[in-house]
Formats: sequence, structure tokens, C-alpha cells
Amino acid sequence: MPHESDAVRVEKPWGYELHWAKTERYIGKVIHVEAGHALSLQYHNRKDETILLWSGRLLFELRQGNESRTWEMGPRERVHIAPGTVHRMTALEDCDVIEVSTPELDDIVRIEDRYGRAPAG
Repeated sequence: MPHESDAVRVEKPWGYELHWAKTERYIGKVIHVEAGHALSLQYHNRKDETILLWSGRLLFELRQGNESRTWEMGPRERVHIAPGTVHRMTALEDCDVIEVSTPELDDIVRIEDRYGRAPAG
């Protein structure tokens, strides 16, 4: 039987991820984002994900085609992110986000990144 210690912790410049489930078909993560930090403005070519804000408040940016939307999310709000959708999360306070997605962990195209991880443009 798996235990909590079986989760894999991945350090990030904005906080960390806990990978708590991984199969050939899906992955489950807890994403902890520290207040004032943001993930990359990014999209995925294949990865399909749904996020649920578990605790905290964050600013969510979403762009699909020519339409863009930014809104504040609170606990229990969720959003589905289809492949090709540009998105970013910025923590207004410490946040824990639950993400369930297809398993393509390396499928990240960074457009902007505060931590120098986006390609030079």
C-alpha cells in the first residue's frame, strides 16, 4: 500500500510540486505556489489538465485564440486547460493547487518566465 512519503517532491523557483499519482494515462500533483510568485506564461501541445484551487487566492490568465481572460480564483474553483491554451497562475497569497492531467510532464512551451526559463526571444 503506498504511503504519503511515496509522493515525489519537485522543487520549483516559485514553490514546489508533489507528484502523488502517476500512471501511463494520468498524473496527479499538488502545486504549492508562494505568495507573489507566478508560474510561466505557457501552453502545452499535448498535455490536457484540470486544476482545482484547494487553498489560497490566485490570479489566473487564460488565452484561447484571440480571446483572453484574467480573473481571481478562490478555493474550490477549477479550470480545464485544453492543449494549445496559453495560461499562467500568479499567487496572491500562498496557494495549493490540485492538478490532474495527462502524463506529458515535459510538454511545456514557455512564453514568459520570471525565473529565466523561457527561450530568449
